[in-house]
Amino acid sequence: MTKQRTFILFSLLPALLLLAVFTFYPFFRGVVMAFQNYVLFDLTNVRFIGFQNFENAFNDPKFLYALRNSAIWVASSLSLQFLIGLSLALVLRRGFRGRGVYQGFVFYSWALSGFLIGLIWKWMFNSQMGVVNDLLMRAGLIEQRIGFLSDPNWAMVSVIVANVWYGIAFFAIMLLAALQSVPAELYEAAGMDGAGAIRKFFSVTLPYIVPTIIATTLLRAIWIFNDPSLIYGLTNGGPAGSTHILSSLMMEKILSGGDYGSASAIGVIMLAMLMLYTIFYLFVTKSEKVGDF
Repeated sequence: MTKQRTFILFSLLPALLLLAVFTFYPFFRGVVMAFQNYVLFDLTNVRFIGFQNFENAFNDPKFLYALRNSAIWVASSLSLQFLIGLSLALVLRRGFRGRGVYQGFVFYSWALSGFLIGLIWKWMFNSQMGVVNDLLMRAGLIEQRIGFLSDPNWAMVSVIVANVWYGIAFFAIMLLAALQSVPAELYEAAGMDGAGAIRKFFSVTLPYIVPTIIATTLLRAIWIFNDPSLIYGLTNGGPAGSTHILSSLMMEKILSGGDYGSASAIGVIMLAMLMLYTIFYLFVTKSEKVGDF
């Protein structure tokens, strides 16, 4: 038995070392840096400053604006991605000619990186050559071109539209898999009881895929909250910081000023928010099968 345990330990050792080096050490190092004055261009002045980085963050208007943007960004993107993704999954569940090609178009966006999608949509929203302005003008909806990414009133709406397009595929894929696992016998029994299409959806389909809905919305909310790549590809947080979310502001702290202390403090705040969100979400849903797909 001792030899077996030794063999198992040595088998797990490479994976544990990788986790320690690339996950646990950066995590704990980041937490420590959140309580330090740690500026890349002033390493001779690194010292512990307590909660000063956190106080500076909550007193910074840019942080508070990014916090508000983060709430809008997650709520808008998640709700629209889920609703459109569910609608597409319901359509794709039915057999029709060319369904495979249509699925390929729907799932295409998930194969691209967020930064690349940001660059694609940046060209589409371009005020001079962008296809979005061209289509709106041809349709007679606007009379002059709109600077979607240069106008603070339109910039946040634009990045949300791009993010919705990006995330629809995730929900369509996951919910389609869940829908295809619903037993046909349940629909037959509901039909014998006189249930129509709407009644079948709310009485059979929706209850059966609830665990998948809970898991996918939870995961996608965390990914949306954490991922600044699309915003960096589209606007780099501009104009004038109007599209910054917490994760993109954290990156700006590092890339523009080398302020790892302030960036780490924002990261710790984000981690605390995600932990509270996850606990609250699972408590409200009261799901014991959140991992079932």
